[in-house]
Amino acid sequence: MARKRRGIPIHGWLNIDKEAGLSSAQVVSRIKRITNAQKAGHAGTLDPFATGVLPIALGEATKTVGYIVDDTKQYRFTMRWGEARNTDDIEGEVQEVSEVRPDLIDIKAILPSFMGTIRQRPPAFSAIKIKGERAYKLARAGEDIDMPEREVQVETLKIIEVIDNDHTIFEVTCGKGTYIRSLARDIALKLGTVAHLSALRRIRVGPFWEQDAISLDKLTKLWQCPAEFGGLLPLTTALDDIPALAVTEPQAVRLRHGNDVAVPNQADGIVCAMDGDIPIGIAKVETERLYPVRIFNI
Repeated sequence: MARKRRGIPIHGWLNIDKEAGLSSAQVVSRIKRITNAQKAGHAGTLDPFATGVLPIALGEATKTVGYIVDDTKQYRFTMRWGEARNTDDIEGEVQEVSEVRPDLIDIKAILPSFMGTIRQRPPAFSAIKIKGERAYKLARAGEDIDMPEREVQVETLKIIEVIDNDHTIFEVTCGKGTYIRSLARDIALKLGTVAHLSALRRIRVGPFWEQDAISLDKLTKLWQCPAEFGGLLPLTTALDDIPALAVTEPQAVRLRHGNDVAVPNQADGIVCAMDGDIPIGIAKVETERLYPVRIFNI
């Protein structure tokens, strides 16, 4: 017999504006306490020093997290010129200093070389696994780690503001797996100097935008009247790029039991099966048959 989950079955998404100092896992724990949700998870880790958009899936929405993790992201970040740190951000130890400060013309000239499909080496202090161990654990133990390069996609990269001689603010739109710490490090190296991130804010993850995000403090206050809370987004928010396919009630029953159904004249591909306004699950159309992939238990 399956163990009954504690809490309330809440299904949907929260767009949280993470504050500095909290890990993404800590945010999830706090939200579970605030909402008493049975299940919760985040879509895309934000480093503790970073702030901004952290989508939180509740209940059956956790089955759609992968679609948000793979979606486009947008960040605003501040580079502190002249200091390289072992973590490539403000929380690390200074490893190297440089008196070189690039001018605006030189910075603008090299930015196009960091757009499109580029290769980057992730920071040693990251959650990537090396021989079965998290890289940051090996780095903290003092091991010299050879992080393998990988291809990432950078759609846009621009300067927002030059604060002073030591600090410049940028904005970037990028794909899955892009490390902004690595991007800042590599920009500095190409300009003949060193740098680290002194600030990082995520302003978009797929359909989740900064202007719509709420803080944990605000969520705590608003959740005192859950029935009146308007910030719980539909489970299907993560599936905006997937076509919806209407199914009949008998078809929905078959899909929920793991069976396929006929869908004449329907093109092959991944769809979200819908019984009216109720999402049944993610399904795959193949040769005019609809096969369940992930069923939502709601």
